[in-house]
Amino acid sequence: TVFPQVDGVPFQRVVGVGVAVPSFEVVDVVGVGEGELAGLLVREAGAGFDLSCDLPLRVRLFVLGGDEFVLLVVVHHIAADGWSMVPLARDLSVAYGARVGGGVPGWEPLGVQYADYALWQREVLGSEDDPGSVISQQLGYWRGVLAGVPEQLELPVDRPRPAVASHVGGSVGVRVPAGVHGRLVELARGSGVSVFMVVQAALAVVLTRMGAGTDIPIGTPVAGRTDDALDDLVGFFVNTLVLRTDVSGDPTFRELVGRVRETDLAAFAHQDVPFERLVEVLNPQRSMARHPLFQVMLSFQNNTRPDLTMPGLDTTDQPLGAVTVKFDLTVNLSELRAGDGGPGGLSGHVDYRTDLFDAASMEALAGRLVRVLESVTADP
Repeated sequence: TVFPQVDGVPFQRVVGVGVAVPSFEVVDVVGVGEGELAGLLVREAGAGFDLSCDLPLRVRLFVLGGDEFVLLVVVHHIAADGWSMVPLARDLSVAYGARVGGGVPGWEPLGVQYADYALWQREVLGSEDDPGSVISQQLGYWRGVLAGVPEQLELPVDRPRPAVASHVGGSVGVRVPAGVHGRLVELARGSGVSVFMVVQAALAVVLTRMGAGTDIPIGTPVAGRTDDALDDLVGFFVNTLVLRTDVSGDPTFRELVGRVRETDLAAFAHQDVPFERLVEVLNPQRSMARHPLFQVMLSFQNNTRPDLTMPGLDTTDQPLGAVTVKFDLTVNLSELRAGDGGPGGLSGHVDYRTDLFDAASMEALAGRLVRVLESVTADP
């Protein structure tokens, strides 16, 4: 590896990772076309880690020529979650600014470490052998709620489900107009629910109308940072909940939103059981062809966006698209804000398994979701 210099200082000292992270490389891609570069980024981001010897962090600096670079940071999910990207980007910005200025970053010790959180979680949840413990009570809740949950949603796939999922992903965009977003907010407020719950109900309607039945389990991530002291920690706190949506009996949409509210609030109150442990305890029929307990995820990206600000550099995000996917479908949405702070629309994408679906089918699904949202917010 050849390390460039910034103002005469070796690059590994500038970013402060050259020694601490052995998997730091500078990659010369001068003259490479945009399409080929995108392929390189996707392959590098999708490469795995050998956790028996690798640190769960990989950094690549792609040199495009002139004054253009692409910095790719790949973090194993065992070590970080989406919320972690904010303190990680902030720390990298602080370190870069200090090193370029010839100094060192003046880190303040964190109030708690990830090990403190792990010990606290073990203490609070208690033992499964104790019927009065938090973990036992929450497991009892999930055993009841998920009894008889469909092993597999019958989605309108474009080709038969393979025996082993490839996890190769594609992505199509979703855009909900600002006017519809405004009606979503009004409906949510009038029903005592969040915008997420309204969208969840609408997604369940779409899946039901597309032949998935009336018992619709949808997975969703929760941040798991229940204390402000955890906000600045880089670590894995996120958990996955299964939200079972009952669309039976031909309810009005407002009635369906009420059902979703009741289900979701109870699920959020029992969110501490790690999903992996829940799968072990419930022991659904396992298959390499599908994810257990649910195959469709809905994710609202409402956490703060990471801000990478480095002296002397103009930085922009470089989208990669869906590199790998764990679920048949994942609907990722973010709420946008207008200049006056009001609803500015929803923006996001549907990630999907390419061994099951074609892009055209997913574009049609995204369009149906938008049309359902337009319809139900106009006449719930």
